[in-house]
Amino acid sequence: MTIVRGPQQTDDATVAAAGDGRAEKLAQPGRLSQMLRAIAEIGADGDAISRLAFTEQERQAHRLVAGWLDELGLQVREDAIGNTIAERPGRHALPAIGIGSHLDSVPHGGRFDGIVGVVGAVELIRVLSERGIETDHPLRVVCFAGEEGARFGEPCIGSKAVTGLLERRDMRAMRDAQGVSLAEALVDVGLDPAKVASSRWEPAEWAAFLELHVEQGRVLEEANRPIGLVDVVSGSTRLRLVTRGRADHSGGTPMSLRADALAAAAEIVLAAEALANDERHRGTRATVGYLSVSPNSITTIPGLVTFTVDVRDVDSDRQRETADDVVSRARQICERRQLGLDVAVIADTSPAVLPIWLREFTASAARDVGVEYLVLTSGASHDAQVINRRVPAAMIFVPSREGLSHVPGEWTSNADIATGVDVMTETVLRLDRFLVGLAGERGLEGAS
Repeated sequence: MTIVRGPQQTDDATVAAAGDGRAEKLAQPGRLSQMLRAIAEIGADGDAISRLAFTEQERQAHRLVAGWLDELGLQVREDAIGNTIAERPGRHALPAIGIGSHLDSVPHGGRFDGIVGVVGAVELIRVLSERGIETDHPLRVVCFAGEEGARFGEPCIGSKAVTGLLERRDMRAMRDAQGVSLAEALVDVGLDPAKVASSRWEPAEWAAFLELHVEQGRVLEEANRPIGLVDVVSGSTRLRLVTRGRADHSGGTPMSLRADALAAAAEIVLAAEALANDERHRGTRATVGYLSVSPNSITTIPGLVTFTVDVRDVDSDRQRETADDVVSRARQICERRQLGLDVAVIADTSPAVLPIWLREFTASAARDVGVEYLVLTSGASHDAQVINRRVPAAMIFVPSREGLSHVPGEWTSNADIATGVDVMTETVLRLDRFLVGLAGERGLEGAS
């Protein structure tokens, strides 16, 4: 009987054996630049990009990329949640290797977040086609819908749908700032919320998923490294808090008689910051990125304030404990000030530890491409983080200038993106060869 080493037990020597030596640099920066410019025209908002989830602008970007993939001979489809999935057949009926990212943006955001992973996947397919390279496994390009949580508060909607984490009742409950529910937004762009369950992936149909992404930080830039390999993706708990006071005249109401909803909210914001900065929460991030004041008048004491708190951490327990502590302190502050407080959890995503055996393939691929890399943690959420719950996932980062992201100044060089594509291409080819060899050994074992 042959004893087979499973992928979870793969070591560097095993990974190296799957390669053929120094890899060529094949991705073309010029083509990547052209695709980035074409997508950036959709949802252009001055110098920024506003291509929100489940809007016509997002769907237009999906149609553009779908057209490129169709021209490359892939079988392209749209699933019930609006993800675009395109398949390049393999030589054998094996589970697919997935590659891709997302096409939506935050309001007034940049043109690289998510988009780099999509154009990188298109370029990878184009390189293989030009070189006449076939793979034994099918390759599936996935353009996820609704990754950014900016519109509905819930991140990674497309990837949560395919992993079975999105239920119909969630779609009716999630609403944007205009009161539009996710279910209504799906209908508005021609999708059927009643069919979202049909988009769920069967894990047996997928071998692995790879996502190329900009770092959204400055670690790679400061270390002068072109590639980052992600070991852990932070989790995120998102809260919506409403402080309820009394709107009164700013001149006629003495300070001792006020029920100022904004003063209470400000105290809660500082309490959340202090929690994240204390020694027990080293590595925790707490952010208030949205705040709405009513009646929002210069001569009126605020009577109602709605704001969000985004708690992120690589430690699942500490993430939830911190969120609970924020709520506890908010209640104490509002009780002392004799104000009302409403609290709702609008999203909760656990941290993800990405499999080391798959990261070893990306590391070996980077060495063959001839680039140095760092292993680092992602503080941002990603589709790969969610996909990893059902399918082994890996992430490859390329540098972000000055660490800027979610702003118009977000920028990554075309040369760095091309390097990331080359590493991803070599990873795909190594993974394809290794898994075929593993399947062959297991077949021999079953026959003995």
